[in-house]
Amino acid sequence: MVEKLVTVRNRAGIHARPAALIAQTANKYSSEIILERESATVNAKSIMGVITMAAGYNTVITLKVEGADETEAAEAIYNLFESKFEEE
Repeated sequence: MVEKLVTVRNRAGIHARPAALIAQTANKYSSEIILERESATVNAKSIMGVITMAAGYNTVITLKVEGADETEAAEAIYNLFESKFEEE
């Protein structure tokens, strides 16, 4: 299992477009990809799940990835957060 902390760096937080990017990227991998924020745990492959986390600017989220391609999947999701979802 790969576990990383990611921070929402774009000012608008995770809204529909970033949630779609996360889900589209997550669905490219066979690994189970989970995002956790406080008591909320969601499947990163679900756009609605990601949106319901209501993660705003500077929110810290735990990314957990487990499966055959976990390293590549974790890196891809991590890079989305680091690039501010290509919004800025």
